[in-house]
Amino acid sequence: MPLLDADSVAVAAVTYNRPQDLAVLLGALGSQSQTIVRISVVDSGTQPASDVLENARPGLAAAGTELDVIRSEANLGGAGGFSLAILHALASGAQWVWIMDDDARPEDPDCLSVLLSEARARSLPVVLPIVASPEDERRLSFGFRLDGRLEFSRNAVERKGFLPDVGHFFNGALVHRDVFFRVGLPDLKLFIRGDETDFMLRLRRADIPFGTVSTTALRHPTGWSEVRPVLGERWHVLVPDTAMKREAFFRNRGYLIRRHRRLKSFVADAVGYPVHFARTRDLAGLREWSRPFLDGLRGRGFSAPEAAPAAQPGQAAPRSAAGGAAPAPTPHTGD
Repeated sequence: MPLLDADSVAVAAVTYNRPQDLAVLLGALGSQSQTIVRISVVDSGTQPASDVLENARPGLAAAGTELDVIRSEANLGGAGGFSLAILHALASGAQWVWIMDDDARPEDPDCLSVLLSEARARSLPVVLPIVASPEDERRLSFGFRLDGRLEFSRNAVERKGFLPDVGHFFNGALVHRDVFFRVGLPDLKLFIRGDETDFMLRLRRADIPFGTVSTTALRHPTGWSEVRPVLGERWHVLVPDTAMKREAFFRNRGYLIRRHRRLKSFVADAVGYPVHFARTRDLAGLREWSRPFLDGLRGRGFSAPEAAPAAQPGQAAPRSAAGGAAPAPTPHTGD
């Protein structure tokens, strides 16, 4: 298949038992002023989103967009789902891949056009939008560290203009095809909560420039509830809301410190989490953090997740971040 023109874009998306969110996302993608040549959707839900996908197909076709549905019966998590979707998007011959989770959506029809324009103007192979709250467009779902403090005000971030060398992957990341041949795909081993940080660190290690375009936005559920202050507004730790996410996040944090030799992050975590759990008098929380964190530092604790049970009629299946069924916690053997 011949490569398409320099501005051709394919979308790599993942979905898991979120049919209403997926319908909104597909509608927003079909309304983009910049044509999308293909949308590759990896669906690993226990209740396949076939009706939503087929209903969206005619409208997308009218907009010049091919819909490619990849059904996965395996629990690939966010990392595996994105990897599979990215490969299918690359197979379209498009020069750019726009990465989307099913509970995200471009804020307006010009989102992709703005990202492409900024990428061309700045000669960047990777650009990202800011990510705003669905409930309050003035607040960001994920903050940026500005002047030593974590900032969630959209206005404050917009005043900074372009933010180089930082971004919230993979929410709306627009990545040139050549990048994947240089740094690879998301790491399946990380499953969820860490694959996006690993990809960003690989970009930095490969000296691939990137940054966040503050003049366009994606809407995505917020991460506010996970932020725990350690020292006022200048030092925070993150504690995910579910046991499965905490297990993966703490392990992957330790592993990425080891893999990328992140001494500053090691000090921040090795001091910050014990201080947080001591202040909250949460001994169980400290144990819940330390075990997987130490496993990650040793490069241990990784295994294939158990298959998710099929959802009963009228009952939503458990959900992990970014398109994977929630696995049961994996026992640690210490080997």
